[in-house]
Amino acid sequence: MHFGSNFIVFLPFLIVLLRQLSLNAVFLPQIDLDMKRYFYFLSLFFIVASCTDDVKFNNPAFQALKENVFWRAQSYKAHLGENGSIVVEGSLGYEKVTLQMASTAKQTFTLGNDEFSKALYENKLSTDVSAFSTGTDKGSGQIVITDYDNVNHTISGTFKFTAENDDESNIEKPKINFKEGVFYKVPIEVSTTENHL
Repeated sequence: MHFGSNFIVFLPFLIVLLRQLSLNAVFLPQIDLDMKRYFYFLSLFFIVASCTDDVKFNNPAFQALKENVFWRAQSYKAHLGENGSIVVEGSLGYEKVTLQMASTAKQTFTLGNDEFSKALYENKLSTDVSAFSTGTDKGSGQIVITDYDNVNHTISGTFKFTAENDDESNIEKPKINFKEGVFYKVPIEVSTTENHL
């Protein structure tokens, strides 16, 4: 049985329970009834204490905090390029986040250094078309590939980035920030396009 962080929270409670149990064993005549009650209570305690706080995904996902607001893509896909790059896309309505990495290797790709690994955010709402991107000396962040499954054709990883507005004259919204981003088991389609951004 694995004990999570909840065990430490319940430890003082367990000490009080055991102390009470020993007092009842000495002073109460109906020990059988009390022992059964404590046994059930103690069993419940260990079941609760063995719970862990780990969050695990079961289904494919693409999500992040966009400007500190939860953002989750309704659709997502990935494409392989001829040059060994991979592009992961997540879309929500008129919005789209595109992540491009120079390779499929399990590693950290730093953004803002070159055009091989970069991030793009687009909002194609007709009244407010906007695009933000990273690139050579533009924006910052990182994309981490944590799993590349060549058998099931999926990719997983994390990301965070600050992208600059492609319209430099827009002083109202010069940047956009995504953090705590996760893409999990996003399906990969084979593509011959070398650069999707």
